[in-house]
Amino acid sequence: MTPRKTYCLPLPPGPRPGDAEGWGRELPLGGRTLVMGILNVTPDSFADGGLRLDPARALDDGLAMLADGADILDVGGESTRPGAEPVSASEELRRVLPLVEGLAARGALVSIDTYKAVVAREALAAGAVIVNDISGLQYDEGLGGAVAEAGGGLVLMHNRGRSREMYREAVYGDVAAEVAAELAGAVVRAERAGVARDAIVLDPGFGFAKRAAHSYAALAGLERLASLDRPILSGPSRKSFLTEPLGELAPVERDWATAAAVTASILFGAHLVRVHRVKEMVQVARIADRIRAAAGMP
Repeated sequence: MTPRKTYCLPLPPGPRPGDAEGWGRELPLGGRTLVMGILNVTPDSFADGGLRLDPARALDDGLAMLADGADILDVGGESTRPGAEPVSASEELRRVLPLVEGLAARGALVSIDTYKAVVAREALAAGAVIVNDISGLQYDEGLGGAVAEAGGGLVLMHNRGRSREMYREAVYGDVAAEVAAELAGAVVRAERAGVARDAIVLDPGFGFAKRAAHSYAALAGLERLASLDRPILSGPSRKSFLTEPLGELAPVERDWATAAAVTASILFGAHLVRVHRVKEMVQVARIADRIRAAAGMP
């Protein structure tokens, strides 16, 4: 383990109703690990597709995640699993905007999981404070500008290629080194688009353009990202690489495996973890944080 540097992620201006933590215009990263709950409103996401097509159900699930300890809710309107079909911006907006508005009105910190500039812009205007981009600003050249204009946070995930062909790009010599180098390039793209460096979070992208062995190597080498001096988000939740040593398991049967990967992520320096089962993973995060503290590693 290495010390985990602390950061303050700036948030867009605007009211924060129900802000019990008193975070106001900044999100502190590096004290306790923050938990991001996954809230997909899609018919085809790999782990929870079709569960939240009813807007009232989606809002209730989001509020339940907040009650269970989620710090941030990550709303997604397009499945980005390998091989997934893209959806139009208008359809994505139809799915996500009511939920973003409803959650923000209740004081939630909302992240919008999108790579489209128009979706990001509308979601930020509706109350989202972070954009979570699986492409690392490779799919839509206008996305960085949309984030910069709103003053939002930006998660840059490592990826290669589009969903349909990403596994063709899963060729590495040194996974951790290449992921770090390519994320450094994403940071440059973001800064050139006007995004403040302080607003950037990095995600190694487990499962994206990575075979199982590559995802494990990226997880084991997570500390390499510390050299980029930005907070780290880890998203191993229920992903298929977890089944490689275990055999076939349905996504909903992968939560124990997720707990192990979340623990390792935190011990290797992640500041945030993105998960499906919030209540249980909050417990996992608190114990991993305690282990870090006992080892003298903040």
